[in-house]
Amino acid sequence: MEFFETVKNRRSIRSFTCDEILENEIKQLIDAARLAPSAGNVQPWNFIIVKNNETKHKLAKAALDQSFIEEAPVVIVVLADLNRSKLRYGNRGVNLYCIQDTAAATQNILLAAVALGLGACWVGAFQEDMVKIILKIPEDFKPVAIIPIGKPAGKVNMPQKRPIEEIIHYETFVK
Repeated sequence: MEFFETVKNRRSIRSFTCDEILENEIKQLIDAARLAPSAGNVQPWNFIIVKNNETKHKLAKAALDQSFIEEAPVVIVVLADLNRSKLRYGNRGVNLYCIQDTAAATQNILLAAVALGLGACWVGAFQEDMVKIILKIPEDFKPVAIIPIGKPAGKVNMPQKRPIEEIIHYETFVK
């Protein structure tokens, strides 16, 4: 699929078929994520692949009862390694760069999913402490995103987007 077509076709998919996601597809998604840019090439990301139904159910509860999470055949939880960023950049690495870096990796997963004919949704609304307990995440790692992935159960229309003229500024911010 051509790049701009992939970007235009990306949607937040919240309804999945029961079709299995192949291991090589999961590895392609993670490979796309690890190729994302990161500050100083620190690569502060780790990924937990969740297929267990009970664990997915717990994650859905931790994500404010977003039940579509447990309906996906695979859930990827994106983690920021706070110490990797802190070693190089101190507090700015912990508070900003590792978040930016894992966000870029998350976006790569979403775009790779579209290219593979899969659907995904970036879930950021969750109780971080619960996710850390459920997945036994060490204290120096921060869960940044929960991404349910599967074959879309239907078509989702493009949501309305702000016009370019409303969001672009030249040289300075002038309204």
